[in-house]
This record gives sequence, C-alpha cells and structure tokens, in this order.
Amino acid sequence: MNSRKRILVGDAGAQIALARWGEPASGKPPALLLHGTGFVAEVWTEVAEALAADYTVYALDRRGHGLSHKPPADRYHFQDFADDVCMVVERLDLQDIYGIGHSAGATDLMLATKLMPDRFARLFVTEPTAMDPRTPRTGGLSEIARASVQGVLRRRAEFDSADDLFRRLREAPAFAPWTEPSLWAYVHHGFARLGDGRMQLRCTPEIESALLGPIFQAMEQIYTGDARGNPFPWFSDIACPVCIGTAQQSWPVYKEMADRAAALIPHASRWTFENVGHCVAQEAPGLMVAALRAFDAQAG
Repeated sequence: MNSRKRILVGDAGAQIALARWGEPASGKPPALLLHGTGFVAEVWTEVAEALAADYTVYALDRRGHGLSHKPPADRYHFQDFADDVCMVVERLDLQDIYGIGHSAGATDLMLATKLMPDRFARLFVTEPTAMDPRTPRTGGLSEIARASVQGVLRRRAEFDSADDLFRRLREAPAFAPWTEPSLWAYVHHGFARLGDGRMQLRCTPEIESALLGPIFQAMEQIYTGDARGNPFPWFSDIACPVCIGTAQQSWPVYKEMADRAAALIPHASRWTFENVGHCVAQEAPGLMVAALRAFDAQAG
C-alpha cells in the first residue's frame, strides 16, 4: 500500500497543504482530488489508496481547511480556490491530470481546468456547486440561506477527546453513513489535537460561514463574484472529457446544480450513484473508485 506523505506548496503565508500517495518518480500520471466544504484531504483516503495503484494521488486541503492558509473572510470566492489549484499544478508541474472533485471542490477543478486547459486530461466531478450565469436572479439570499450561513457560527468547535468527537460525529445524521476509516480521517486531520487532548476544528465556524456565503449565492442563482466578475461562464470553455456525478439520496439542490453544470458543458457525460448520499467517497468509496475507473477507461 502506498503510504501517505504531507507536503506544503506555495509562498509563506499562502501555502496549500496536500496529502500525497505514491511518488512522482514512479512515472504514474497524477490524480488531483478536491474535497467539499468543511472537510480535509484525508477524507479521500480510501479512494486515494485504491487509485494509487495507477496514479500518483494528490489531495488538497482547500484554503481555510486543514493545514492550508486561512485568509480573511472576503477571500473565499470561487476564483480564489481555482487560483490555488493552478498554483499547485504549476509548482508541482503536474501534467495529464485526472481531476476528481466533490461539491465546491469540484467547482475548483472545473474553473482551474478552464485556466490551465493543457494540464487536465479528464474531470470526474460529483455534485459541483454551480449556477447558470445565463439565468441569474436579482435580490439577496433567502431567509433560509442567511440562517444557514449565520447558523454555522454556532457550531461547536472543540471536543473533549478524539473518541468523544468520533462518537458525536457518528451520531450526527450527516456523518452516520460514513465509513469508519473516513470518519477517523476527518477526526485526525480536520481537527487539531490540543495539549490537553481536546480536539479543535481547523476550519473554524467563522471560516465556514465565510465559505458558505458564495456557495449559497450560487445555489440561489444570485452570485456575481467580486471585482474579477462571475467565473461560471467558464464552464462552457471546458474542452476535456467531463463526467458529472449525482447521488440518489442527496438533496434536490445538488442535483439541480449538477444539471446546471451539464447544461453548460454539452459534451459532459453523467453518472448516478445509487443508494448513497452527497458524500459518496466517504459513504461508499468502492462505488466511487468503480465509477472513476469506468470513466477513465471510457475517456482514455
């Protein structure tokens, strides 16, 4: 089994942390994995270990998460994340990349592929965050969305021990379907162990709230971006093979956003994960690996 190594890429104060399975000198092509909001590179462990037979696997801690840098609250726009991916690809000189992303992490990859089209060979994206820029809406966030963004600020950020944290997560509906290795990976890498053994969330409630603002704006078709504009029209410029996955048991809005992305990428194929929720790679890693290999064979 390929052992995992941790590396940091980028300039001091703006570094992106990565987990790597395998060695670049092996000559295997790179697979680049991007997690969803609130998580960390190692939640991909079971998928990464399987893919490492054929790839050198890299998984990022997206900015604000894990060991990556934590910029101010106004630096969590979609293009900021895409720029991080491009920086990593450039610094590590990755070529012929199999990009694999989940939720907002899938969006990072799609935008980065537009910016660096010669570096990506194919993309498998599961329930990307997407708006259709051809049909924007006016106005602000709905009351439900505003409540969700603000509600994250009340999230508990410290726990008595790793065992206590694992138990509490296991009892939470969102994490109940996760495999044990995936959940422990989140416990050990998504949280910092304090000197007294307590566990402290690395993606703090304040950061997660800042992350969720643009995401909910995209969900509700009102995202306009910052001074750089709205990058969602870039989806239409993606030329490499793309497969867009959806999970049968996830929320309707995730399927709606996948449909928006597919409408912007007419050549994209689709994949449905049966009897599983939004976090497919953590709930049913075997299903994810099978889908990734099938698409690889088809696109290759």
